[in-house]
Amino acid sequence: MKNLARFRQFVTAFTRLVEDQTAGEAAIFERGGQLLGDLVAHDDWLPDECTAPHPQYYQQYLLYCDPFERFSVVSFVWGPGQKTPVHDHCVWGMIGMLRGAELCRRFTLGAEGQPMRAEESCTLSPGMVDRVSPTVGDVHEVANALTDRPSISIHIYGANIGAVARHVYDPATSAIKPFVSGYSIPMMPNFWDRSAEVRAGLAR
Repeated sequence: MKNLARFRQFVTAFTRLVEDQTAGEAAIFERGGQLLGDLVAHDDWLPDECTAPHPQYYQQYLLYCDPFERFSVVSFVWGPGQKTPVHDHCVWGMIGMLRGAELCRRFTLGAEGQPMRAEESCTLSPGMVDRVSPTVGDVHEVANALTDRPSISIHIYGANIGAVARHVYDPATSAIKPFVSGYSIPMMPNFWDRSAEVRAGLAR
């Protein structure tokens, strides 16, 4: 049985964090990064339906969206060889590695018609957390670092990320196109059915 309480506790703690009017981006990265690191340090809670790869495309499963759209949590599932285009986020975000490994490479926009400059790259292993935002660096490409099996990362963003107007970039020309990612399926998993534990308490 999945430990769904672990994710509920994460959402509760992150809601308290974003409700703190004194918590700016730096505090969200610091305190929220610890929360996300603790979540992805345990691989016992993610529902199986949010781990399924697609043979052609990486999958973006919405796990939770705050009712005021202050943050959203998504599982990204990468099949072998799958990767994103070069893209941005336009809001703060954190990526926590749950299974497998991801290769992340940052880019800097070039002059019009000129190639983008590839910056540093890093490989995320389970338990690691990376950050993105217009402040700390927002344009990157992400790929499954493994060629023989899927990888899964848990992302949290400072908005309902599937509905944010963002951009993809042509690394050869620095051309920019708008895009809205949406989500891979129209449903969210039910982390909030606690009926079994309530019934068990009544039976005592």
